[in-house]
Amino acid sequence: MDKFQIETAQNVNIVQNVAGVGDRILAFLIDSVILFIYIVLISIVFTSLTFTSDSILISMTIGLPILLYHLLWEQFWNGQSPGKAVMKIRVVKIDGSKPAFSNYLMRWLLRLIDITILSGAVALVVILFNGRGQRLGDLAAGTTVISEKKTISFSQTVLTDLPDNYNPVYPQVTIFTDAEMQTIKNMFQQAKYSGSHNVILKLSNRISKVMEVQYETTPLTFIDTVIKDYNFYTQQL
Repeated sequence: MDKFQIETAQNVNIVQNVAGVGDRILAFLIDSVILFIYIVLISIVFTSLTFTSDSILISMTIGLPILLYHLLWEQFWNGQSPGKAVMKIRVVKIDGSKPAFSNYLMRWLLRLIDITILSGAVALVVILFNGRGQRLGDLAAGTTVISEKKTISFSQTVLTDLPDNYNPVYPQVTIFTDAEMQTIKNMFQQAKYSGSHNVILKLSNRISKVMEVQYETTPLTFIDTVIKDYNFYTQQL
């Protein structure tokens, strides 16, 4: 899943997960099925009734919901159509905020060029080369489509890369469970990132007490070794 980082006016960095082309195509197909079902049902209803006039009114009754489908759903359902909701993707402004009606309107107007005329070929090419998940309508409206699916990176798991010749130091690490070691790793990484040396010291003391070992290295090195040792021994199981 592609990502891009933006910086807001408040100097806050936001990482957006760009919706994949596959997810967008599937969302489009789901919406198309819904529209097809609507057309079939409304056709059955109207063919069962007798009309002598007002053919324009009938056409508008059938056609307007189809024409305005994406615009109205995205406007009133926080950037999602039913298809987008199923695929967990959403239209947002390029800065991550909620689009205004004018943004939705602009990207809807350009659907004719992006999707309708060449069956989405233009949109596909622009999205693939853009890098921010934007078709022409998004470029004009200042929007993009992001994925809200939760992703787990390698660093967010208990796993850690180990060299082939790694020699463990503390066999006592097997006293911990995967959940406990994940908590230790998360706290350790957060403390390192924020420079919370006091947290690292307390964490190392707590770990050594539970394992009933004494360490002669720095608290940071000790915790790092414990995490690696845990990976070593659990990978042998």
